[in-house]
Amino acid sequence: MLAPGQQLEHKSMTLNVGPSHPTTHGIVRLLLQVEGEEIISADVEIGYLHRGFEKMCENHPWNQCVVYVDRLNYVSPIINDIGYHMAVEKLMDIEVPIRGQWVRVLTSELMRICDHQTCLAATCMELGAFTAFLYLIKGRELLWEILERLCGARVTTSYSRIGGLTDDLYPDFEAQVRQAIKDCRDINAEVNTLMTGNRIFIDRTRGIGALSREDCISYGFTGPMARAAGIEVDVRAHSPYLTYGQLDFEIPLCSNGDCYDRYLVRFHEMEQSLRIIEQCFQKMPSSGPVSVQDYRITPPAKELVYSRIEELMAHFKHHMWGHMIAPPPGQLYHAVEGGNGELGFYLVSTGEERPWKVRCRPPCFGITQAMREMIVGRTIGDIVPIFGSINMIGGELDR
Repeated sequence: MLAPGQQLEHKSMTLNVGPSHPTTHGIVRLLLQVEGEEIISADVEIGYLHRGFEKMCENHPWNQCVVYVDRLNYVSPIINDIGYHMAVEKLMDIEVPIRGQWVRVLTSELMRICDHQTCLAATCMELGAFTAFLYLIKGRELLWEILERLCGARVTTSYSRIGGLTDDLYPDFEAQVRQAIKDCRDINAEVNTLMTGNRIFIDRTRGIGALSREDCISYGFTGPMARAAGIEVDVRAHSPYLTYGQLDFEIPLCSNGDCYDRYLVRFHEMEQSLRIIEQCFQKMPSSGPVSVQDYRITPPAKELVYSRIEELMAHFKHHMWGHMIAPPPGQLYHAVEGGNGELGFYLVSTGEERPWKVRCRPPCFGITQAMREMIVGRTIGDIVPIFGSINMIGGELDR
């Protein structure tokens, strides 16, 4: 009982959210200081998925690093592989055949759609919109089935190689993708009806986790997070690689930098990726090699390995120390546009068969640094849409 004139004492409480909390996806620990429902201070602890990616690459041959690169952003792994392999190709002054470049663009955009669908689906589910979650996961499954048939794996695809790709597109690939494009557009229309004007969804996301344009630049934001704050940055448009310079696409922009605008940017980017895929089918050569025709760079086809001694020798050289790929001494940085923004690789070669240095610039590292600013002053319930909107991928963040 309070005595007359006595007031309640306000005390803050320390609250742990994660790393085992469903909202943090088993990756991040948030150490919060709260007064009631309001977060007055926060500390973001990362590193729970660190496995020494860069050092593992430095202890393996150049062409075997793909299995580690695959596991950076495991939601869109083909983009990781292509980024790393393009960096090695620049070191070696290798130009991939034009059809191989188009196929790389096409598969990258398919993976970008899968990445955005996964992000939006998880956000919708965590906010209670389970129907929209099912629609988006259905759309992702349509694309994953195609990519699984193409690559032989659903998640860690290892489809790209130094000098090209493991294989060309299968015969009815275009027909299947065109049907999937139609289905994805129908699904996106359903999700747009369910979510974009939904009062509950708007109340949970609009004005939540907003960062100014200046703050986004200070933290080094790229990708959808930056574009949601009105920063027109996209590696595909401003530093075109592969055949992106020949494609016509728009960069979706918003201005508020909040969770709702991040949803809108990703939603509209899926349509732009579908447009890019359609243009790829129109402009890419109908036939031709997808890899460099040089056994010193790309291994021979298996059917030739089993029947010709020259190809058998070339195959073994790719797996024997003293005969493997060895770029000339040099260093460079190469970036591609990943699902979360600029994914860059800094490589240093000393002319040996394994890298001297591999450095990865993960796009969600700077984004996760800003998590504290986004949640302080908000309520505990706001953590869910904020964390979902940044699309933090543990393999990419912690490496």
